[in-house]
Amino acid sequence: MEKKKLVIGVIGADVHAVGIQILYHAFSDAGFDVTNLGVMVSQEEYIAAAIETKADAIVISSLYGQGELDCRGMREKCDEAGLKGILLYVGGNIVIGKQDFNEVEKRFKAMGFDRAFGPGTAPETTIAALKEDLGVEA
Repeated sequence: MEKKKLVIGVIGADVHAVGIQILYHAFSDAGFDVTNLGVMVSQEEYIAAAIETKADAIVISSLYGQGELDCRGMREKCDEAGLKGILLYVGGNIVIGKQDFNEVEKRFKAMGFDRAFGPGTAPETTIAALKEDLGVEA
């Protein structure tokens, strides 16, 4: 079976590189074909890479608290670029300060994200969700 393709990276002005490397290895080890864009990635770069690689999902990481601002309009840009329905995930420390994650998740879902993961989420949790959402046999 062909591997499902992921585009991952750290959005905006965020330079936190360790977490994305951990995710890259975890997703690759789980059988995904992963394109890691690294840090300080713009929405347009995710979209261009997703088109180029024919990605099944875009996984956005953010640790510096500005994820909510950085992710606004992402679903609309994906739709406009011909990526209508692509799986969109976001995770990490995606908002400023201590906020109820249920509320944060609702806001990201309202922005068109399929799933949002809070700080400290284990890669296995995200991998299980990806397999479920992409119809990959566990």
